[in-house]
Amino acid sequence: MSVMQEMMTIVSQKEVAKSIFEMVLTGKMVDELGDAGQFLHLKVPVEGMLLRRPISISSWDKEKASCTILYRAGDETTGTYALSTLTAGQKLDVLGPMGHGFPVSDIKSGEKIVLVGGGIGVPPLYELAKQLNQQACDITVLLGFASENVKILEEAFAKLQHVKVKVVTDDGTYGQKGHVGILMNQLDFEPDAVYSCGAPAMLKAVYQKYEGLDRLYISTESRMACGVGACYACVIHTKDDPDGKSGHTLKVCEDGPVFKGGEIVL
Repeated sequence: MSVMQEMMTIVSQKEVAKSIFEMVLTGKMVDELGDAGQFLHLKVPVEGMLLRRPISISSWDKEKASCTILYRAGDETTGTYALSTLTAGQKLDVLGPMGHGFPVSDIKSGEKIVLVGGGIGVPPLYELAKQLNQQACDITVLLGFASENVKILEEAFAKLQHVKVKVVTDDGTYGQKGHVGILMNQLDFEPDAVYSCGAPAMLKAVYQKYEGLDRLYISTESRMACGVGACYACVIHTKDDPDGKSGHTLKVCEDGPVFKGGEIVL
């Protein structure tokens, strides 16, 4: 797969939860998509906003040559707010697919897989669940949200044949009250592999729970500028160089955003 630049066409856009938008894009770039967890680098259609915005790919449909992203719109000063004002038929300057996604080639049928997602970190786990579902894994999806009004994709996950979904909210307005750590502690089995994407505090909790697991994969978020590894704006420290003193750092945009759990410092 190679990175390309394309003026993709917006098929549809809608608000699916409070300030969270779902945008469907179509273009030749969809042929290059393959690894769940990669992202698109979108040019903001506002003069003066020079930096692109990295948005994870939630899913794709190669027969329709379309892909779907979900993102949170900020206030009127942000680039993501500008993206949320676009409508079907408009063009969007896109670089992608960017980064490295979640590895699934060594997952076998019948293995017990856990996906842990929080907030706007949930979307890339949906395409991952679709791919794992094709391998007939036993998949448990643990989702955490601030409240019911920002809950996304639960129904989509639940429609997959081999998937069970559990949800917590910080305020208890939907599902169990609390954080995903509660759901992890309630599991009555040891997973063969764990995949996670969300806020740093959640990722730390996942790492601490499954530190000894060889197949622990964590998708990190970071501010970035170029998106191709040239500017070093999104460096992350490694376990063998936790202070970055020897210069052995990784870049979220190029080396990630997905890393093995034992590879990085959270």
